[in-house]
Amino acid sequence: MSKLVKDYIEVSDQGSLDALIERLVEVRDSLSNNGEVQVRMRGDDVFGRHLSISFMRPQTAAEAECDARYADAYRESRERELSQLQDELGFCSLPQRPARQLRIVA
Repeated sequence: MSKLVKDYIEVSDQGSLDALIERLVEVRDSLSNNGEVQVRMRGDDVFGRHLSISFMRPQTAAEAECDARYADAYRESRERELSQLQDELGFCSLPQRPARQLRIVA
């Protein structure tokens, strides 16, 4: 199963209602039916408003390669952070005992 990535399309240059409808139909036809598509109005009166379309799509091979390249570095940084927090809080981990087999007595 491939990982899904959230992606966005912004529609900001709206000339006429017909042009906007054509652009939205074009965007809808280009999207796959993998999940829920959300349309939101974003922006403000100063910088202008635009439509933001968000959807989930499968991760590309290049994105997967990039994730794999940095996964070990990210995991190591998280482990260092955890170690630093444990040192600050005086956390002492308990040694792992071998699991014993349970004896059921009736």
